[in-house]
Amino acid sequence: MRKFIVTVAAISIAVTPAFAAPCRDAKGRFVKCPATAAKPATGVTKDKTGKCHVASGPKKGQFTKCM
Repeated sequence: MRKFIVTVAAISIAVTPAFAAPCRDAKGRFVKCPATAAKPATGVTKDKTGKCHVASGPKKGQFTKCM
């Protein structure tokens, strides 16, 4: 049982770096990470009190859920 636990621990340590470094190329060298995708425009804005309003369209200015 002890050998099994040691083997599983060794495998998990060996596999972990592949997941820990997403900004590396196939040869293991560091490369610039791709920019994260920006949130799509929802048409909702927050006022200074933190309440959300519709930004444009026929319902402009009405309260709505914050996304």
